[in-house]
Amino acid sequence: MTSLFWHIVMRDLRLALRHGADTLGAVLFFIVTATLFPLSLGPSPELLRRMAPGIIWVCALLASLLPLDRLFGAELEDGSLDQLMLLGLPPAFVALAKMTAHWLTTGLPLLLAAGPLATMLGLPGAALPVLLGGLLLGSLVLSLMGGMGASIVLGARRGGVLLPLLTLPLITPALIFGAAAIDAAATGLPWKPDLELLGAFVAAALPLCPLAAGAGLRAATE
Repeated sequence: MTSLFWHIVMRDLRLALRHGADTLGAVLFFIVTATLFPLSLGPSPELLRRMAPGIIWVCALLASLLPLDRLFGAELEDGSLDQLMLLGLPPAFVALAKMTAHWLTTGLPLLLAAGPLATMLGLPGAALPVLLGGLLLGSLVLSLMGGMGASIVLGARRGGVLLPLLTLPLITPALIFGAAAIDAAATGLPWKPDLELLGAFVAAALPLCPLAAGAGLRAATE
C-alpha cells in the first residue's frame, strides 16, 4: 500500500516537472502580487512592515488555489482517475497522495519564495522563522482543505467557480492564525499559541480531509 501511495506521488511530480505551467503560474502569481502591494500602499516602510504578514498569507492562499481546479479534474477527463481508483488503494489514500503532490509542487515552492518577499516588505528578521514555520503548517492546510474542496466539486458544472467559494471559508482560520503569529513575533508578543492552534488545525485536517476527498472521488467515478 505504501509503495502504491508513493507511486502516485512520484507520478504527479514527474507530470508537474514535465508540464510545469501550474507550478510556475502559482509561484509567479505569488511573487508578482506580493511585489505589487508596495505600489498600492505607498512608500511608507512602517505601513509595509505592519501589512507584511497579511500580504504574504493572502498571496500564498490565492496562489495555492490556482492549480486546485486541475488537481483531479484533468485525470477525470482523460480517464486516468478511474485507473488510480482501481490500483487497490482506498480512495482516501489516493486523495492524500494527490494532496501530497500538490504540496510538493505548489506549497513548497511558495514557502521558498516567501522568505525573500518578506525581507523585501521589511519584515523583521526575528519574525522570519515564525513566518516560515507558520507557512509550512499553513501550506499543508491549504493543500488538504483545497484537495477536499476540489474532490467535492469534481464533475460539477462551474466547478472552478464553486471551488474558491467552498474552500476560502475553510482556509480563513489558518490565515488568521498564521498572520497573527507573524505579527506577534514582529512586535515582541507571544506567538507560540497561534502556531499551536495552526498545528492543531493541521492535526484535525490530516485524517478528515482525505476521508472526505476519498468519498468525493468515489462519487465522481461511480
